Amino acid sequence: MVMTWQDMALGAAGIVGAGVAVIHGALTQRFIVRPLEAACRAEPGLRGVRRLVPVLMHFSTYAWFLSGVALVVAAGWMAPQARLVTAALVGAGYLFGAVGNFWATRGRHPGWMMMSLALALLIAGAQAPGG
Repeated sequence: MVMTWQDMALGAAGIVGAGVAVIHGALTQRFIVRPLEAACRAEPGLRGVRRLVPVLMHFSTYAWFLSGVALVVAAGWMAPQARLVTAALVGAGYLFGAVGNFWATRGRHPGWMMMSLALALLIAGAQAPGG
C-alpha cells in the first residue's frame, strides 16, 4: 500500500483528534466530574445527577475519539466516496468543537487550536488522490 500525502494528512487528523479526546477526557474527569460527584454526594436528592454528569461530560470525548479512529481507517482503507463522507461528518463535529470551545472560553483554551489543527489536516486529506 502506497501512502500519499492526503492519506498521511487524514490519518494525522485522526491521531490529533483522538489525542485531544484522550487529554480532554482525563482533564474533564479530574477537574469537572470528580468535584461535581463530590458535591452531589453531600446532597442525597442529587443521586441521578451524580450518575448523569460523567456520561454527559464525556460524550464529546467519546465522539472525538471514535471520529479520530474513523479518520485513520478512512485514510488507509476506505473508497474515495466513503472517505469523503467520513471526513465531512467528522469535520462537522470537529468544527463544532473548535467553534464552541473558542466561544465558551473566549479563545483562552488550547482546545480550539488543536481541534482547528485536526480540521485543517482533515480538509487537506479529505480528497483522495486523483479525486
